[in-house]
Amino acid sequence: MSEWLLRLHEFSGGFAWPWAWCALPLPWLVAWLLPARKPAGAALKVPYGQRLRHIVEAGGTARRLGVPLLAALAWLLLCAAAARPQRLGEAVVPPHSGRDLMLAIDLSGSMSEPDMELGGRAVERLTAAKAVLADFLDRRKGDRVGLLVFGQRAYTLAPLTLDRDSVREQLRDSVTGLAGRETAIGDAIGLAVKRLREQKKGQRVLILLTDGVNTAGMLDPLKAAELARAEHVRVHTIGFGGSGALSLFGLALPVGGNDEIDEATLQKIAQTTGGQFFRARDTAELVGIYDELDRIEPVTQPGKAVRPRIELYPWPLAAAMLLAVLAFIRPGRWP
Repeated sequence: MSEWLLRLHEFSGGFAWPWAWCALPLPWLVAWLLPARKPAGAALKVPYGQRLRHIVEAGGTARRLGVPLLAALAWLLLCAAAARPQRLGEAVVPPHSGRDLMLAIDLSGSMSEPDMELGGRAVERLTAAKAVLADFLDRRKGDRVGLLVFGQRAYTLAPLTLDRDSVREQLRDSVTGLAGRETAIGDAIGLAVKRLREQKKGQRVLILLTDGVNTAGMLDPLKAAELARAEHVRVHTIGFGGSGALSLFGLALPVGGNDEIDEATLQKIAQTTGGQFFRARDTAELVGIYDELDRIEPVTQPGKAVRPRIELYPWPLAAAMLLAVLAFIRPGRWP
């Protein structure tokens, strides 16, 4: 018996609005509060009045057992429909796709070089990188994203979070030289590993963007790459910097940009950790790189099992309407 009740409970979703049952006694309450109708006096006296009265009373009894009963059942069903009966469907486990993604952005002095083009005008490297990264963040739904910046030292601006707006705000407020004028690539990787090591394996990703060579910091970049590999952190590196010239009306104009990027070290970091190395010389190439990173294999894992609630109110509502129609068309409904 208890097992049967347990199965019934699991099947039933109950009522979404159980307070609607409070309306059930309303018709009887109204009938009780309203003053009783006084019978009208006899208008006509006939010799067979007693016999006629028995016939009328028999018809009234039939109506009391017919129409009022149908009306009561219809009201009961209307209250049941208003309470929204539900049942629980089969359990569904929706897939959840997401990664723990750290963005490491170089804020060294060279990121202020105006050798990038955005919207038809020359802009600094950091300005171009911000514009591309903002669009990249818009597509990170389901990922926990963190932001760290590095120059002479590395700092975390935003821990891993699903709140992409806060990461975007921190990115927008970042300026060159905020973390020093030099470049500490190794320290940036080490700090990212520290932030990611507590997360699930296979979901730890670091995207590092720099336009220079490691010139500062306590940790050598290749040693940091080995540490990342040991902690199962995949590092994708991006060498970002122009060729020192901008195109104006088809002519190359020198702007004195520094194009010294340690591509060999960045390639080695990516190779050691199972990531990829990219080279972007302009904004368009950087957009293409982040489009490619957007397709990095997501980690799909089962989400929390849910049992959908299926509405059942149409059934009692339809039955109430049917009973109301029967009460209306029933012979002898009128007094």
